[in-house]
Parts: sequence; structure tokens; C-alpha cells
Amino acid sequence: LDGFAMRVPTPDGSAVDLTVELEKEASVEEINAAMRAAAEGPMKGILEYTEDPIVSVDIVGNDHSSIFDAPSTMVMGKLVKVVAWYDNEWGYSVRVADLIEKMASF
Repeated sequence: LDGFAMRVPTPDGSAVDLTVELEKEASVEEINAAMRAAAEGPMKGILEYTEDPIVSVDIVGNDHSSIFDAPSTMVMGKLVKVVAWYDNEWGYSVRVADLIEKMASF
């Protein structure tokens, strides 16, 4: 797991470039469909799904903790590579505010 700026270096825009080995093979379409379902379901507001070509500067100020970059998904057998972008300052701050709000409700 590594966070870094890709394509257009900015002070806040970073990416996770994650490669994993699955127990069974999956297609790019299956991986992307699962991420889209998560972004529209249980992870709504935290995970965003995009099919737009984006660079690091595009996500600065985005409230989501992770913006899944569907066009970057790659599969080779059981190996899957995914890329997710995040604003390492603003996205974190929004999650802290969510936590404070949740704690205040108790």
C-alpha cells in the first residue's frame, strides 16, 4: 500500500495503487461492479466511483475518503490492480467531523 501523487503533483491529491492476489479469478467488470455497488450502497458518502479520466488535482477538496478510478482497474489471472484517489487533508478532515458528530449523538 503506497500513497503518492501521480501525473499532476499537488500538495493534497494522492492515490493508492493496490495490487492483490484473489482466491479466484475475477474480471475487470466484476471488480468495478463490486466497487460501484459499494459506492452506491454501504459506503455511500465515503467511497466515490468514477469512470472519468482523473488526475490528482481533480480530487482536491473532495469529501470522499476514496475515489475509485474504474478505468485504472487491471486484472491478470488472480492478480488485480486498482487505483483510488484521495485528498489526504480534506477527506481526512471530513471523516474526523463525521466521528465528532457520531460521538456527540451518544
